[in-house]
Amino acid sequence: MKRIVSVLAAPVVGVALLTGCTQPTGAENVNSTSGTNESVTVSVAEFDQKLHDQLPENVQASGRLVSVNTGSFPPYVIIDGTNVTGATADMQTALGQVLGIQIDHQTVDGIATVLAGLQANRYDIDLGPQGDFVERQKQGTFIDWIEEHVVFAVKAGNPEGITDLDTSCGKRIAVQAAGSAEKVINGQSVKCTDSGKNAIEVQSYKDQPSSILAVQSGRADAFFSSQAPLTYFVDQAGGQLELAGVGKGNGFDSLYQGAITPKDSPLANVFAQAFEVLKENGIYDAIMTKWNLQENAVENIEINRAVK
Repeated sequence: MKRIVSVLAAPVVGVALLTGCTQPTGAENVNSTSGTNESVTVSVAEFDQKLHDQLPENVQASGRLVSVNTGSFPPYVIIDGTNVTGATADMQTALGQVLGIQIDHQTVDGIATVLAGLQANRYDIDLGPQGDFVERQKQGTFIDWIEEHVVFAVKAGNPEGITDLDTSCGKRIAVQAAGSAEKVINGQSVKCTDSGKNAIEVQSYKDQPSSILAVQSGRADAFFSSQAPLTYFVDQAGGQLELAGVGKGNGFDSLYQGAITPKDSPLANVFAQAFEVLKENGIYDAIMTKWNLQENAVENIEINRAVK
């Protein structure tokens, strides 16, 4: 099922309208208002005519483009009933203000659908953040605006003793389908059996809320994913969950995440420059602070950073 939402380049940051949709499975556990620093004020971004003029002619003519997402990914994308909020939603509003365009949102299931849709030019961009990996760069161009870490969310007290990849052998681990964490945990399962340990029972879910719900309901022992959304879910859980494996590589070196455009699309450079405008005017930092993502902020916006 596809879900459409239009976000206007309006002065109100971080509020969007979602029409014709149903809430993703498990999203009833996602609160759109908690987890933010309410003392932070996000300014309205000034329109940049020079950047607007660099947009493709069809975008300039229509004054709009289509951004795709994969559903709730707190605190970046939070779908709560008919509202879409989060750090990405705030960035999208600010980027729309800089470029002077309306950005229409479309929600689909999974990164594989996003990449296929970008290649087929059904969508113009996914503001993400999505993990930037060399193999993915064959399908799209990344504008990296986040640095992330991958950890586990487990039940309070960590009853299964999961502290890193090695201790995940024989456990039931939830991941988001087709994501980078799924690839790492499947590779770890092979290492487990090669060393005489039990394989990992990998449970792949279409979105973040469904994955965390599997841990809360006891179907999974842990959810392996990016630390920022897992921190958000743990904070929401009222003491029922905790993080594990923090401060460890967990199968990843430096992990950068960002927006994706179709490969070699002129939009990549335009959006990279627009992100830099938000860095220079302080709006990027304000949004990151608002959503308690200061540790995930990058100093510079770069394209396809995973190759460096």
